Amino acid sequence: MPRPVAHLANLDLNLLVALRELVRERSVTRAAQRLGVTQPAASAALARLRRHFGDELLVRERGEYALTALGTQLAEQVEGVCAAAERLFAASTHFDPATSEREFTLVMADYTIMVMGEALSQAIRKAAPRTRLHIRLVRESMSTEYAEGIRFVDGMVAPPTHGFALPDTRSAELFRDRWVCLVDASNPALDAGKLRLRDIAQLPWVAPYYRSNPNPPAVPVMRQLALLDIQPRIAVRVESYLSVPYFVAGTDRVALMQERLASRLAAQANLRVLECPGDPEPIVESLWWHRQYEDDTAHAWLRRLIVETARRL
Repeated sequence: MPRPVAHLANLDLNLLVALRELVRERSVTRAAQRLGVTQPAASAALARLRRHFGDELLVRERGEYALTALGTQLAEQVEGVCAAAERLFAASTHFDPATSEREFTLVMADYTIMVMGEALSQAIRKAAPRTRLHIRLVRESMSTEYAEGIRFVDGMVAPPTHGFALPDTRSAELFRDRWVCLVDASNPALDAGKLRLRDIAQLPWVAPYYRSNPNPPAVPVMRQLALLDIQPRIAVRVESYLSVPYFVAGTDRVALMQERLASRLAAQANLRVLECPGDPEPIVESLWWHRQYEDDTAHAWLRRLIVETARRL
């Protein structure tokens, strides 16, 4: 029988912060230090959390604490909830980037970080040196979590997919790219001088964020393969764009990759960047945010800074 839904007014919201530090540190002692309380107080908070969730959350294994399955699930959620609460209470009609200590949370793929991460970091550091930036990497399940997750972050940088077509979502285009093929320089498929659709259909693939039988395909690489009418033989699945070249190098594998990223990485591993056969869609990377932040002065400042930084790439 499911537990009844807890009403917010009946909850001690201080336990949210305690939960965050406990699952971060996986240590009552270290969590107490971060919370600025005594160890018995942190232990009491853990006991209350265990009673509330009906789960141990932290269990001792080989002399150390480890998270239970529920503890792991809560660890992923509590960061976003606490960040959203902090943004809520930091909201103001006045925002001074020179003095603000607000934390901004962005979700990006490692591809986006390589393209604009350094420029964005420097721009924020120059304009708002006391603000904090929390970058969360895209996960395989991010597209399915997007509808709820967008409420708890300042923004996501990603191309449009079916999951982003929500009435409460706003977006601004940042930059464009195109798909290319990445192969080892010694791949025998290069004998013809260029890749053909039948070539890449027969080669084994390295595929980032690949999931079998998505309907409709949400992951950008999978969408392009579907548009090219290719049923790939996946040899390697990775949860990162930056790791793709390492599993193509020295093999007969092929991968689709964004040209901005492929051109930077190819020379490091004896790889070649080739035109993608067929007619792949252009890549349009955008900043996405929930409409609840539309009138937030600090958020509007961040949006402008990100868009301006992307335009200078």
